[in-house]
Amino acid sequence: MTRHSLPTHRWHKSSYSEAQNAGCIEMQATEDRLVAIGDSKARPRGAFVFSPAAWATFVHSIRKDTLQPVR
Repeated sequence: MTRHSLPTHRWHKSSYSEAQNAGCIEMQATEDRLVAIGDSKARPRGAFVFSPAAWATFVHSIRKDTLQPVR
């Protein structure tokens, strides 16, 4: 699911993004308690929206290097 026109003041830049680099992944909590993930260089395209549990599972899988391809 994607969402558009999210408040710009709620975006949080990844701590792994370089300060001088304009392009990064950003996230914000939505008013309906979902997690929005967007590209700072392409905000007009909208953001992907996930449940907190789905986002936590994805991040955990990346950190543990256990992410499997979808078949």
